[in-house]
Amino acid sequence: MPAETTAPILALNEARLTLMGNAGPVEILKGITARIGRGETVGMVGPSGSGKSSLLMLMGGLERATGGTVTALGHDLTAMGEDALARFRREHMGVVFQSFHLIPTMTALENVATPLELAGHADAFERAEEELASVGLGKRIGHYPAQLSGGEQQRVALARAAAPRPHILLADEPTGNLDASNGGAIMDLLFGLRDRHGATLVLVTHAPDLAARCDRVLHLEDGRLLDGEQARSAAE
Repeated sequence: MPAETTAPILALNEARLTLMGNAGPVEILKGITARIGRGETVGMVGPSGSGKSSLLMLMGGLERATGGTVTALGHDLTAMGEDALARFRREHMGVVFQSFHLIPTMTALENVATPLELAGHADAFERAEEELASVGLGKRIGHYPAQLSGGEQQRVALARAAAPRPHILLADEPTGNLDASNGGAIMDLLFGLRDRHGATLVLVTHAPDLAARCDRVLHLEDGRLLDGEQARSAAE
């Protein structure tokens, strides 16, 4: 799905992230400037430790930039307090992690419905059941995470991310803990959810075939975005 020519849904301007390590401050991201259009699918690739996941966390307001700005849907995330950020994410973003992050004492249905309930949706359980059916788990809604396979747990996580109908879907190595068959199925579902709900999709991946499915690929190395020529050299 091509990006629209309107204002970007995500914009970073010289975004920096410095964290304190045992030996002092560590510069994780070193001035990232990027624009992502509404409805665009963007893959982020690069060596381990290059800053891909950290950049995704900045986009989702899960990490706060220590320099520059990060804007989503016209809102400056760097200027928001924690409560405002949490509300913004709940209303506008869905996030999928490599390690699922399901609540073990809740069923699949409860894992998907509870965030909807917290957001004030009266139809939380109906919508959760619909989303679980859409990822092929209509008959597993009463099962707990420990009773589900890794692929099934990631499907629950996808349903949870998609249920609020987010404008932005962020995925951090969503197939990293899965075998090739399950990983391929999860990616088909993720792109299908993007198409069904019209969300912008940004994902971190080490898989070249997955990156190739995206409209555009951002290459990171040592906390910086590579330009076109540098990215081609890095891929060779």
